[in-house]
Amino acid sequence: MTNTALLRQDLARELAARGLLTDPAWRAAVEAVPRELFLGDAVFRPHGTRWEPVRREQLDDDEWLRMVHSDTTWVTQVDGIGAREATAPVAGRPTSSGTLPSLVTRMLELADVRDGHRVLEIGTGTGYSTAVLCHRLGDESVYSVEYDEKVAAAAAQHLRAAGCSPHLVVGDGLRGHQDGADYDTVIATCAVRTVPPSWLWQLRDGGGITTTISGWMLGSGLIRLVLDEEGVAHGRFAADPVSYMLARPHERPPRPTFYAHPGSTREARLSPDLLDDWTGLFVAQLGAPSAELVRLAEGVALVDAATGSQAWTEPDGAGGWRVHQDGPLRLWDQVEDALDTWQKAGSPDQTAFGMTVTEWDQVVWLGAPEGPRWRLPT
Repeated sequence: MTNTALLRQDLARELAARGLLTDPAWRAAVEAVPRELFLGDAVFRPHGTRWEPVRREQLDDDEWLRMVHSDTTWVTQVDGIGAREATAPVAGRPTSSGTLPSLVTRMLELADVRDGHRVLEIGTGTGYSTAVLCHRLGDESVYSVEYDEKVAAAAAQHLRAAGCSPHLVVGDGLRGHQDGADYDTVIATCAVRTVPPSWLWQLRDGGGITTTISGWMLGSGLIRLVLDEEGVAHGRFAADPVSYMLARPHERPPRPTFYAHPGSTREARLSPDLLDDWTGLFVAQLGAPSAELVRLAEGVALVDAATGSQAWTEPDGAGGWRVHQDGPLRLWDQVEDALDTWQKAGSPDQTAFGMTVTEWDQVVWLGAPEGPRWRLPT
């Protein structure tokens, strides 16, 4: 029989060797928290464009335990359907998962969580990261909010099985949890289009918010913001190519099947291949924050759900690209302007970008707060 304690030690050793686990206290937590308790007895794995349920009873027990202790994200719910409920591969978007342990520890180390801190976690998920926090800080110092009732109930069961009793809340994590405030740290295990003001209000001066800023193109940037005495949060993005599911209230609206409109046509100044770059996609999203990205067989399309505006690219037959734009928003113009600004700065990675957040305004800037800037949607 596989020794799960040894598997946890192996996992911690692997993360430490990769530079993703440097704090001895977090390493002790990874070695102590049994991840198998938090994934239940079924997960989804990719199967073409669908998600295939994998059950523990289908595998040798050693194989299952090695699988769940790998540094892998295991999807546990797709469009509200749990892996245990699925009888065949399903289509849809993942709506809950057991995040890969290296991302859990990276978030915790970036958040600069210290002994004695009170932490608000947005997105309990399976409860694994909650248990890691409890091991370090103690149950009374950990507050965790989960939006999905079924996910929350399963996480509570997992945490009890692991001997943890944090403060668990079912509700909208974008509202935070006032009853536990003031917090030293807010950590979001979901992405947001903008930082909810409630997180600022419930944070002590000098406290930090660690989250990923994302959007409807699914560009993403990891950042830690620190709140000053004036109620303004500042920070720079990390280089990590990290993505989380968008918080459900921030998710993309339903969109009908894309049908290209001819619109007006011109030669594209920049190649849509720039959107294959991690930072390039993030910058394009800053330029057109209300647009959803659709990848075509050749080129890309941008669609604005509110106005019906669209832009789509196609090869021009001479090694370049042309773009068609239709509707009140010139989406590709906006994207090209943002990408052009980035390229003129030398196409730096995301560590060159920072963010300033107040209750009424949120700005991502390049180089310095007084440099090129883009407002996030509010």
